[in-house]
Amino acid sequence: MAIGVAYRPRNPEENPLYGVVVGHLETFLAKQRERDRYVPGFVESEFREFLECGVLAHGFLRVHCDDCGMDRLIPYSCKKRGVCSSCGGRRMVDTAAHLVERVIPRVPVRQWVLSLPYALRYQLAYDARLVTSVLAIFTKTVFASLIRRAGEFGAVRNAQCGAVTFIQRFGSALNLNLHLHGLYRWRIRRR
Repeated sequence: MAIGVAYRPRNPEENPLYGVVVGHLETFLAKQRERDRYVPGFVESEFREFLECGVLAHGFLRVHCDDCGMDRLIPYSCKKRGVCSSCGGRRMVDTAAHLVERVIPRVPVRQWVLSLPYALRYQLAYDARLVTSVLAIFTKTVFASLIRRAGEFGAVRNAQCGAVTFIQRFGSALNLNLHLHGLYRWRIRRR
């Protein structure tokens, strides 16, 4: 038996963040240019694509159901992860489901978060290689701590660890705040 669920398309123009961005983006960009403090191209692009996300005027897909005869227009999405809460939320839910169903076994998992000094956050925001190095040091340090602790509980020397880490670039106020969220697991084998 089919469950009757009515599709209700989202209206991005009703989102308060959309209103703020559409109302102030051009002014913000112009003021930054006047101050010789240009906004990086990838940041401007992220905001501009956010303003087009889910808006039929910027492109759509027409779908048709042969069974019921209904036609529907599905607006294109930006598929960005920075500003767009709709695309970011969808990606987050899909990733979480994938990790739970296919990646992380049913074993204890602990979250570790690495927050960084302000000066380093700005450097990391523009230097992917530096982010990779910081992530490697962070992971190596947490693994060493877990292996040491496993030894205290009688595990063999070659205890195994695993991790999934997410790089977050913004704080809750949409401020630049690059930080790392890592899910770490370990397996203890008794001697």
